[in-house]
Amino acid sequence: MAMIINTNVSALNAQRNLSVTNEKMGKTLEKLSSGLRINRAADDAAGLAISEKMRAQTRGMQQGQRNAQDGVSMLQTAEGALNETHNILQRVRELAVQAGNTTLSTSDRQAIGEEMVALRSEIDNITTRTRFNGQTLLDGSLSVSVNAGATDLDTDTYVNGGATTSVTSIDVGGAQGGATYTVADATGGDISLTYDDGAGLVQTETTTLTAMGANASQTVSFSNLGVSFTLTHDANAGSHTAANIAAALDGDVIVTSSNATASFLVGSEVGDDITLAFSDMRSSALGTGGSELDTLIADNDAVSTTAKADTLLQSVDAAIGQVSTFRAKLGARQNQVEVAINSVGVSIENLSASESRIRDADIASLSSQMVSRQIMQQAGVSVLSQANSAPQSVLSLIR
Repeated sequence: MAMIINTNVSALNAQRNLSVTNEKMGKTLEKLSSGLRINRAADDAAGLAISEKMRAQTRGMQQGQRNAQDGVSMLQTAEGALNETHNILQRVRELAVQAGNTTLSTSDRQAIGEEMVALRSEIDNITTRTRFNGQTLLDGSLSVSVNAGATDLDTDTYVNGGATTSVTSIDVGGAQGGATYTVADATGGDISLTYDDGAGLVQTETTTLTAMGANASQTVSFSNLGVSFTLTHDANAGSHTAANIAAALDGDVIVTSSNATASFLVGSEVGDDITLAFSDMRSSALGTGGSELDTLIADNDAVSTTAKADTLLQSVDAAIGQVSTFRAKLGARQNQVEVAINSVGVSIENLSASESRIRDADIASLSSQMVSRQIMQQAGVSVLSQANSAPQSVLSLIR
């Protein structure tokens, strides 16, 4: 082997290896100090891309969970107010029963009427005062109704064998406001309902119809979309099959009003919504059609006769039923939102664990690597020192 002094190949080799060891040592220390296996895209390009998508989903779910908790608070606010509305209606009913007795004088009836007017006024005060974050909940501003002028499902009938099956009512209490829902025959007696928001979100739900005979009725429910309608067969004996009814309804639409609804985004994606239309709980909306409480209890002559007391009693019974039905919807939605909170919590936990396996550093493994690289670094420095001193041996040849 030639002995040269211009180029110290051994020192260059030792320096290159020491540089590589120092670079690896630096990355190991960086991972140990940050706790992350991936600190930059160069560490693991694919892993970084997957990890970032998981982080976006996790953070979206965490916000969705907070949204759901706010939603529960909103529902509880409305339900708590309706508890007092129920108490008022029970008192009004009690007074109406009392007024049905002919032992009362005119002044007695006016005194009862005065109390009824005050109670009816308080029902309206409750709807005005019940707010959540500035939004009034019970005055009908968060309600959805069927747009009768644009909906053709409510006018559809199926006639066969002298008998008729008709759509007698439509409930859109959980639907989106200002939306169009399309009914389709899904064959075999199944029927589907589709909602298209026009921005890429399409939701379809399918349910099964049953055959109908004389005086039969059935409720067709699409719970995920918040829509249901009732089919009623008249008194004639002709039987209508599920397939025939589905074919008759094929292509019909339900169009909802454009009022706002309560919508809780409980997940991280478009469509992860739980919606609820808040019913109008004012006295003008409570009672039997045409005989609402605000009309029947306009002044202290509300129960001036037993006939008026009987009419009012029927209307109050209907009002109690309306409030009970809406409270049941509030309770059902609260349970649904609480289930969603628990479900999203499990998803957050699992996604966080998956993201951790991709992105977080294994400290035990890195500690072992650090010890190994420290030894290599020290050895490299020692070898480089010896390589730098090696050319001095050439001096012995020229002395």
